[in-house]
Amino acid sequence: MSSGSLDGSGPGRSPSLRSAIVQFWAIACCAWARVIRPAHTAFFSTTGGSALFKLGDMTIQRMDNVAIVVEDLDAAVAFFTELGMELEGKGQVEGLWADRTVGLDGVRSDIAMMRTPDGHSKLELTKYHTPAAVGAEPENPSPNTLGLHRVMFAVDDIDDTVARLRAHGAELLGEVAQYESIFRLCYLRGPAGIIVALAEQIS
Repeated sequence: MSSGSLDGSGPGRSPSLRSAIVQFWAIACCAWARVIRPAHTAFFSTTGGSALFKLGDMTIQRMDNVAIVVEDLDAAVAFFTELGMELEGKGQVEGLWADRTVGLDGVRSDIAMMRTPDGHSKLELTKYHTPAAVGAEPENPSPNTLGLHRVMFAVDDIDDTVARLRAHGAELLGEVAQYESIFRLCYLRGPAGIIVALAEQIS
């Protein structure tokens, strides 16, 4: 199989595959530009036992979680459990502090925190009771829609994962595609219309 170009524009590659490849390279380039090159200006320090990464005057501990608003919380938990995530806990969110944080009045919601097996990544699934959740337009946005709507997971067996998630209503946007002899990739439509991307490394 020919190596193709870095943007994935070789023969026989679909637009969705090229988009996924470009996103992979964008992540790598950002890591180089933001971490490796300015390493001489960045340093680690320890405050209260927690390692912090400092770049200039900005301090960040970690990316904690990504929240997804859903209509059916139990179904969403079942979907991501089937994917391989673990339920860390459930709870209710309400009160003046919640109203002030999100900028809505009378917030009352149920949440479920899901985590990956390594414990490094989390999804917060949220079911709003009040105020009622507002539907997105369009209902099922395409992959090139502006804004955050796609979450990607590395999996061991992409075919098995797709088969198991289909039992929970997932649908492929395109097909399982292969990038050279490195990755197999696909986009699925998941809970609340979000796109769940899967990547299986094959070499």
